[in-house]
Amino acid sequence: MSLADAFRELHILVVGDVMLDRYWFGDVNRISPEAPVPVISIQVMEERPGGAANVASNICSLGARCSLLSVVGDDEAGGTLAGMLENSGIDAIMHRDSHASTTVKLRMISKNQQLLRADFERQPRHEILSQCLQDFHRALEHADAVVISDYAKGGLLHIREMIEAARTASVPVLIDPKGSDFTQYSGATMITPNLNEFQNVVGEIDNDAALEEKALRMISEIDLEYLLVTRSNKGMSLVARDGDVIHSPARAKEVYDVSGAGDTVISAMALCHAAGFDDEKKLNVANTAAGIVIGKLGTATVSASELDAALKDNPL
Repeated sequence: MSLADAFRELHILVVGDVMLDRYWFGDVNRISPEAPVPVISIQVMEERPGGAANVASNICSLGARCSLLSVVGDDEAGGTLAGMLENSGIDAIMHRDSHASTTVKLRMISKNQQLLRADFERQPRHEILSQCLQDFHRALEHADAVVISDYAKGGLLHIREMIEAARTASVPVLIDPKGSDFTQYSGATMITPNLNEFQNVVGEIDNDAALEEKALRMISEIDLEYLLVTRSNKGMSLVARDGDVIHSPARAKEVYDVSGAGDTVISAMALCHAAGFDDEKKLNVANTAAGIVIGKLGTATVSASELDAALKDNPL
């Protein structure tokens, strides 16, 4: 069975911090006479959905249905992002907050090298986030899994209530975490920190045995079923509550850009979990998907057909 067939009937609810990723591509041929900085002559400008919106885009690209719940500013960037999501077939439940601004990441790139990134953001009001919680309860009724994408932009005030509601409804919750306090994710099915994020919480890790020990301790302390650690050139490690550990080597043939790779990983993992894949297959699919997307420049998605083709080269 193809992945598109396995995922076609699934409906994933994504909640979290959305953003608009803007890319300005150009040439650098001189240094500014005003300051010792390069002058970039912009040739091409692109816009892509980022953050939780990139998670939703990956889920749709892999053939499943997706609802996305978030807050944007009542501004040009928010309107642009909403239009992009609608064109992608995502059921976007986007609250507009006139007191917030849509998060925008502007990257200036020359010859595939990022020269500068400028961020624009202002957090949403609590009243708007309370409305999001009401929408979450309604959308949860149709979800086979929930993905919470935390970019620490202020859009997840009610994360504990969301996790509890999903558990009560027996809907798995997978979380891409942020910050140094993972106790706020207590009760989730799985969290997916990268190695640096994990070490910021548990301390330095210098071998597999230490990673396994600290992962199992965290699973017990905050009541998880799984912990997935993405480890850059060392691949990924999936640790289960029962003590089973699977390490999967990195799949990338070439690395152009790792931005957004975590979005692809959690998208693939959520779909595989909802589809009932065994742990080894879940990890293989997610790791292979990451290997594809970091071979692309900028925030990107992977399709089911791309992933099927790549998995033929990386069978279990």
